[in-house]
Amino acid sequence: MRKQSLYNIALIIGMSLVLTSCFVAKDYERPTLEETEALYRTDNLPTDSLSMAEVSWTTLFTDPYLKQYIDEGLQNNIDVRIALQQLVAAEAYAKQGKAGYLPTINAGANATHQELSENGQFGALSSGGSIDQFDLSASLSWEADIWGKIRSNKRATQAAYLQSVAGHQAVKTQLISSIATVYYNLLALDAQLEITKKTIATRDSSVVTIKALKDAGQVTQVAVDQNIAQFNNAKALQVDLEMAIFKMENTLSILLGKGPQQFERSALDLQNIDADIRLGVPATLLRNRPDVMAAEYGLIQAFELANVARSNYYPSLKLTATGGFQSLELDKLLSANSLFATLIGGVTQPLLNQRKIKTQNEVAKAQQEQALLQFKKTLLVAGSEVSNALYAYDSETKKIEFRELEAAALKNAEANSEELLKNGYANYLDLLTARQSALSAELNKVDSKLQQLIAMVNLYEALGGGWK
Repeated sequence: MRKQSLYNIALIIGMSLVLTSCFVAKDYERPTLEETEALYRTDNLPTDSLSMAEVSWTTLFTDPYLKQYIDEGLQNNIDVRIALQQLVAAEAYAKQGKAGYLPTINAGANATHQELSENGQFGALSSGGSIDQFDLSASLSWEADIWGKIRSNKRATQAAYLQSVAGHQAVKTQLISSIATVYYNLLALDAQLEITKKTIATRDSSVVTIKALKDAGQVTQVAVDQNIAQFNNAKALQVDLEMAIFKMENTLSILLGKGPQQFERSALDLQNIDADIRLGVPATLLRNRPDVMAAEYGLIQAFELANVARSNYYPSLKLTATGGFQSLELDKLLSANSLFATLIGGVTQPLLNQRKIKTQNEVAKAQQEQALLQFKKTLLVAGSEVSNALYAYDSETKKIEFRELEAAALKNAEANSEELLKNGYANYLDLLTARQSALSAELNKVDSKLQQLIAMVNLYEALGGGWK
């Protein structure tokens, strides 16, 4: 009898192993994405599979202060540390998914005291009284992965973990870009502040000069007042720039996970990013941009969960074993005669369950379609950001030349206007206009240099650089 039972159990196990190969779960294949064909919107379509995203940030940025701050930010930034904890949580779920093939084992000890009714079924046989029972047992349960449900659930948890990894990488990429952008803004504000201070010194001396011209009868008090007003306008601009620097340093402090403080830095005219601008073919975004990778892992997770939902339509095979010691007397609990064992093998086919399985399947399909659309949208956004950053860099590079010529011309106009005014060949309005235009041109030249640097940083981030 015992041999027959063991034979039946072995037969069930053998059938489960054979049926395990009959997966209904499908394997994920990346969808065909026509969107990658013209993502960059440029006539110079890249043919090189290499991208500047492959360049480490330690190589791209040469400023020693900036490199130091980026390194500090990667170590201390609060958002990076939050993303790291999310990664730890996702890793725990991934480990749980890998353990899905293993059986569950439980152990327990129980002591039961039962008072019997004399009129009850068992009480009538024993004339009432009570029963004490003690047991020490363990149970094992295992489900055969016939239709690939466990396998798909394992892959879903792995995809969720990899999505968290990509999310952590995206935070790092964005952080590097943010630190570089804030740092360059600080350098630009420093340069504009220096220009403004020189302008204030020049206008201060001009007020003295214009007062002398008034005393000589060459100009009126209006000219003096206009020069004083222009001097104070520059002083107000200095205050605005100093306030902007103060706020920008506080922003950098937050990015570095530190308290508000001043930061050492170099100069804007020393900044030069010599990286070879290589876009790589659009398909490289699929392996370089963390948010694109995260979106695809989200699609994989939804795909595998759809497999799980579909497998619920099919029967499940479970094996359960229970064994241990059971006795009515505590001192005989561990004797050989107290041993017991139960083996159960069963196949369960869902029939009617209030439409739950069908609902789960429909929801899983809808979520899979949502994940696919989100993946495509993320890819389109990535391509647009690369296109915008590249166009902005090219535009600012061209604009810098014009800004330099403009500033040089207006600086000459200012000097000539002042000389003509002293010799009585120009009026004070010409000089005031030339001064204001020259100051604006100098500030705009600094801004164009800043925008060129930021455009390069944005292009590096848009291509997925920084996290490697």
